[in-house]
Amino acid sequence: MTATVLHLGREALVLALLLSAPPLAAALLVGLVTGVLQAASQLQEHALGAVPRIAAVTAALVVAGPWIGGRLARFAAEVLALASGGVP
Repeated sequence: MTATVLHLGREALVLALLLSAPPLAAALLVGLVTGVLQAASQLQEHALGAVPRIAAVTAALVVAGPWIGGRLARFAAEVLALASGGVP
C-alpha cells in the first residue's frame, strides 16, 4: 500500500510539472521577447509586458488543452482504479 501511495505521489508531481510546462514556456518566451523589445524601445509600460503574456498563456492552454485533459483523465482513472482495488 505504501509503495502504491508513493508511486501515485511521484506520478502526481511529474504530471503537475508536465501539465504546467506549455503555459509556462509560452509565458517565458513571450515575456523574454517583450522584455527585449521594451528595453530596445525604452518603453516601460507594464501592460505592454502583461497583455501579450496573458494572450500567450491562453493560446497555449487552448492548443494544449486536449492533451492536458487526456493526461489528467488517465491519471484520475488510474487513481480511481487503484482506490477501488482494480488493476489500472
